Amino acid sequence: MLKILLVDDHAVVRRGLRQILEEEIAGVACGEACDAAEALSLLAEGGWDVLILDITLPGQSGLDVLRQAKQKWPDLPVLVLSMHPEDQYALRVLKIGAAGYMTKETAPDELVRAIREVLDGGQYISSSLAEKLSGSLGGKAPALPHEGLSDREYEVLRKISSGQTVGQIADELCLSVKTISTYRSRVLQKMSMANNSELMAYALRHELVH
Repeated sequence: MLKILLVDDHAVVRRGLRQILEEEIAGVACGEACDAAEALSLLAEGGWDVLILDITLPGQSGLDVLRQAKQKWPDLPVLVLSMHPEDQYALRVLKIGAAGYMTKETAPDELVRAIREVLDGGQYISSSLAEKLSGSLGGKAPALPHEGLSDREYEVLRKISSGQTVGQIADELCLSVKTISTYRSRVLQKMSMANNSELMAYALRHELVH
């Protein structure tokens, strides 16, 4: 039996994924989690063959789940399935250790192909992403300022650029306002910017938010 854990905060998405997988893969058994805590609890039970993970989760993000999963269960293939375009997160999740990155617009048969690819020990990446990887994972300097941010700094950048306040971000990420303010200061310093308006303009220009 093939066991796949589906982690997404939307029940309708999990239901749709389960239906696709049960129709296309014989003998598959799917577990479901709606947030990071539930996902890590189920992963700790063991026996999973593939983790299909969304990035945007309440509280801890999918990046946090991915990082912890690769630390504790390094051999577990993780396929990130996200609403965010490749340019926003794909390189980051692959550097952390994900076996593939797909957007939620992906056709069902492509999702099944990706699962089979990662089960065989391979990686699933698109041709456009493969081209970026040839340079970005080869130790070259970041081409754009935001590519030099840590994962948490990048997350804070995107949330600030979406119009969220420091307090709102702190509540959402279960961190203190002081901690988020520190991340904001680091982002401004690393990107040589003075305020949130400049961050927002940059994020919109580079399509980091929509």
